[in-house]
Amino acid sequence: MRDLLPSTVAVAVAAEDDWTGQLHEAEAACLGDRAVESRRRDFTAGRVCARRAMAALGLPPVAVPAAADRSPVWPTGTVGTITHTHGYCAAAVARREEIRAVGMDAEQHRELSAGVRRLICLPEEDEQIARLPTDVFWPAVVFSAKETVYKVWHPVVGTWLDFHDALVRLDPEAGTFTARIAPARVAEAPVDHPPALVTGRFAVEAGLVRTAATLAVR
Repeated sequence: MRDLLPSTVAVAVAAEDDWTGQLHEAEAACLGDRAVESRRRDFTAGRVCARRAMAALGLPPVAVPAAADRSPVWPTGTVGTITHTHGYCAAAVARREEIRAVGMDAEQHRELSAGVRRLICLPEEDEQIARLPTDVFWPAVVFSAKETVYKVWHPVVGTWLDFHDALVRLDPEAGTFTARIAPARVAEAPVDHPPALVTGRFAVEAGLVRTAATLAVR
């Protein structure tokens, strides 16, 4: 993810040993006894990467527990994000004084079923995809971009976004995307200056779709 985020954001990508690394007590408590092995490995790798990213900023490697909705609870004064998919995990952390929010997502580069695509893509996005080169599964890119947009939106606004609440435009040549949030969602946001437009970057390689975005401090 280092190639998709500004230098003010510290990024750590999981190595082989990170999937079975050590958790803080507060983190382990978030898993509970019924967590399946795959969930435990993903959670562990994410927290190990988060602490490595914090250390890169000169911050103490404190616990990153999970909220009731499973989102990471970052230390005071920081913002961050974690993503994982099969065989890949990464975390990114920044100082709140420099970055308002950061989001990223990794997905398998594969075709989505027609039903899933309908849940994710707006008609305008389907029209755009029809004009793009066919060597990329573009609905997977749109899906990943919307996941990233939500990870930027939720920590700032605190409300849910549906997939159809963001209209994504892709620029394949530049490797960038722009997501316009539905005006109704922006108008009803319970905070000042909610993000109406999120811009980010994407990459498709090695069987993965990766997306990332930040919000600047106002």
